[in-house]
Amino acid sequence: MRYLFEPRLVNDTFGDPVLYVDVRDERRALLFDLGDITALAPRKLMRLSHVFVTHAHMDHFSGFDHLLRVVLGRKSSLTLFGGPCFIARVEHKLRAYTWNVVDRYATALVVDVYEMELEGLVQHARFSSRSGFVREPLPPSERDDDVLLEEATIRVRARFVDHGIACLAFALEEKAHLNVDKDRISALALGAGPWLTEMKRAVLSGAPDAQRIEVGWRDKNGEHTSIRTVGELRDVVLDITPGQRIGYVTDLRYTEGNIDILSQLMQGIDLLYIESVFLEKDKSHAERKNHLTGRQAGEIARRLGAKAIVPVHFSPRYAGRRAELIAEIHAAWRG
Repeated sequence: MRYLFEPRLVNDTFGDPVLYVDVRDERRALLFDLGDITALAPRKLMRLSHVFVTHAHMDHFSGFDHLLRVVLGRKSSLTLFGGPCFIARVEHKLRAYTWNVVDRYATALVVDVYEMELEGLVQHARFSSRSGFVREPLPPSERDDDVLLEEATIRVRARFVDHGIACLAFALEEKAHLNVDKDRISALALGAGPWLTEMKRAVLSGAPDAQRIEVGWRDKNGEHTSIRTVGELRDVVLDITPGQRIGYVTDLRYTEGNIDILSQLMQGIDLLYIESVFLEKDKSHAERKNHLTGRQAGEIARRLGAKAIVPVHFSPRYAGRRAELIAEIHAAWRG
């Protein structure tokens, strides 16, 4: 099945945890964490619409400067999400540079920054290259439960876990997976075309059956147009199945409280990216560092009912022992 999301880790499992998710058919991508991103080609960075940062340790946030350097003067907008004090952190990075010429760039860059507070309020500020990235405060909003981003096709949810500091865990959800049946389209004497994208968006947004869709396509006999309704097309043209759900979890302590929070966020997740920093024999060190062992990561994945897992964030102390870590994780996951 071809899902909407195409996720991949940017770095080796011993490198900074960064997840790049291409959103197929939408000409854009999402980024989870912002550590070392030099392995991403500029064209990949230019596709980014939203960046979600778990916390502001260097291996999760030091790549902001590289991203800014690539998109400045070339991209018009970028949206960032983070936890407490995140707006101030972005502002301090921007204020570290001299901006006496950026206002002349043909393409102005507007950076919208959203800051999740522990109590549920979301602060919002905007920084524009036209003003030298002077902070523009915007009205705050209340989170709708744990929903951070809600769009026609996707949803991003987030909750705080304990890493000795507040750290965000994210769940990326495809609202529904819509498969197109080309044989049924032909049976209706229609042809495939851009109208299918409009049809999918109408269905995902809950459009009424009476809403009209202009069905246009081209074949060897020329161009054709037909007017149909959402109700006529939906159940015939599309097979609607549950969408893919991806979890991203790093960094956290192994506690029942954290596991309960993750269960609320991503029970039954399809694909789980989870930190697995230490081997179980070094559990006491993991506790001091507020990180997980491989066994603990596997146990969490099992308790969440994760259908597939990808371990990330291995400690460099285990260089050359990747197989040992993976074996420990999978043994615990499979129970």
